[in-house]
Amino acid sequence: MATILRTEKRKRGIFGTLIWWAFLAFNAFMALATGLFTYRTSGASFPPGTVEPAIAIVATGIGVTFLLGLWLVGSLILGLIVALTRGRTVTVEKVVG
Repeated sequence: MATILRTEKRKRGIFGTLIWWAFLAFNAFMALATGLFTYRTSGASFPPGTVEPAIAIVATGIGVTFLLGLWLVGSLILGLIVALTRGRTVTVEKVVG
């Protein structure tokens, strides 16, 4: 006796695929930028006597908080667009047996 297996998948269009890759690229860029900013502005990376350590710590905290907020807002907006461009449902049928 033959059995029919039905699988439903979402198929993105060209615009949806471009948005998906933009979402991934944005998140990768923000992760890299936040990591590099945190590393470069840590108090240990400044030459001695150029910046007060307390000022460097506060400035790093403000900068990282700004980048994380920008990352959150950008991911929410692009994530919403990704969810809205997920495409139509395609049913795949396979006969087994």
